[in-house]
Formats: sequence, C-alpha cells, structure tokens
Amino acid sequence: MKLSNKTQALQDMIAPAVAACDVELWGIEFLPQGKRSMLRIFIDKPINENAEPVIGEDGEEQGRGIGVQDCVRVTQQVGAILDVHDPISGEYALEVSSPGWDRPFFELSQMSAYTGYQVALRLISAVENRRKFQAKLISVDLENEMIQVEVEQQQVLEIDSHNIDKANLVYQD
Repeated sequence: MKLSNKTQALQDMIAPAVAACDVELWGIEFLPQGKRSMLRIFIDKPINENAEPVIGEDGEEQGRGIGVQDCVRVTQQVGAILDVHDPISGEYALEVSSPGWDRPFFELSQMSAYTGYQVALRLISAVENRRKFQAKLISVDLENEMIQVEVEQQQVLEIDSHNIDKANLVYQD
C-alpha cells in the first residue's frame, strides 16, 4: 500500500489544510486521466456512539461522523492550497467524501480496527495463484508489515503489505 511520489507529495501538501478543518485525512487517490485528472480526498472523524444527537449551527448532527459541511470546508481549504501551489498540471476535479461503508485502506494501521471483517484485496503478485479475492481479516502485524486473512475452507494466508495494490472493507449488513 505504497503511494506514488506524486500522490505522497499531494498528501503532504494538503494534510495540514485537512487537519485545520478538525477532521482526519483518511487517504487520497490521484487519478491522472489525460486532460482532466481526479483528486479524491477521503476524510473521517470519530463517531461518539454514546453522545446524544445535537444539531449544530450548520444544521448537521454533531458526533455522527462526516457531514456535508465537513466536506465543504475541506474542499474550500484544499482548493485554496492547490490554487496557490498549482501541483496538478491541466484541469482536475476535486472530490471530498467520507470513506464510506466500503472504505478503502491506505495504510496498514487503518486495517487494525477491522479484524474479523471481510476485506477485498488486489495484490501486486499472486499468492496461492490469485491476485484478487475477498477474505476475513484475521490479524494485522504492524511491526512485520504483514496481514493474515482467512479464505475459503479456513485456509489462512499471510500477505506482505507491500504486495497489496488495493484493499477495502466489504460492507455487510
């Protein structure tokens, strides 16, 4: 789950602007698409399960995760930074959202909170002759940068985090 140099530079540039909006930068995707590129920013904030719903001045519930106003604030802050530094040549679209139910993982540490859940993985090099699969996340070893997943027939696989091209949570009711 290594970021490209361009994506890492963009993330380093916008992280302070996102933090200034009192939200967490979950991750970014930069998709160069010819004349018009896409910069997608995922933001998150903790949900306080015990808090009573409170309606803020902006009309949104407080303590209930990311709201529209959070996305608007981050879009304005990041847009201003990008206008000043102009790191993306040509036209681009800026999209800000929560990671959602099927949240993508950008760092190994993000996966730790989701042990026991189903994840979808796309690998760089095949493991057991497969590059794509869904599996139950068994453990995350931050020190050795490995994960363990359980696939069909209770088979447990160890996967090096550097071999993960893309990973996301699989939403289940």
